[in-house]
Amino acid sequence: MSEEIAGITIPDTDLVRAATKLVRGATDDLLFHHSRRVFLFGSMQGKRLGYDFDPELLYVGALFHDLGLTDTYRTENLRFEVDSANTAKSFLLENGLSESDAMKVWTAVALHTTPGVPEFMDPEIALVTAGVETDVLGIGYRDLDRADLDAVTAVHPRPDFKKRILAAFTDGNQHRPETTFGNVNADVLDAFCPGFQRTNFVDLIQNSDWAE
Repeated sequence: MSEEIAGITIPDTDLVRAATKLVRGATDDLLFHHSRRVFLFGSMQGKRLGYDFDPELLYVGALFHDLGLTDTYRTENLRFEVDSANTAKSFLLENGLSESDAMKVWTAVALHTTPGVPEFMDPEIALVTAGVETDVLGIGYRDLDRADLDAVTAVHPRPDFKKRILAAFTDGNQHRPETTFGNVNADVLDAFCPGFQRTNFVDLIQNSDWAE
């Protein structure tokens, strides 16, 4: 039987059930509830904007988008978003989806911390970012009905979420600080990791091997 939260139906498919099982087994309550909210808020924003999107692909993108922060799926030298995206792509291919659908989800996950780009791409790509932005940054919060927001957080609560998600970002990136160059996680490490030194784009240009 399909589950409905705030007017959004969770797809009742083998793929969705397998994705939920995998992610639930790899994440704590913080990341699991956050990822489900990303699907729900992304779907709400998609409905509001009149987007035609594949709810299964959006669900997998939303559920997998932070897996690269976990002990199971993090690497030592890739951006956590790429770890997450690689895991999502492998999962979809192993479950019989096409290369194009798997790459669409890969892109949605890989770009979810790169503002200003996903919104111009396929709806599933745009809406993973939209869901993240609503849940983490409050972007689009006022565009959604308060009763719907309350219905989502009743099922997927967010106690002390701001503090706890920043701690998760810190923990998931502090062992590979160089991967935060050019993305929002540099702000996190700058705030919470003493001694963190940002890579400076201007310095890279000026100190390159070119004479001029």
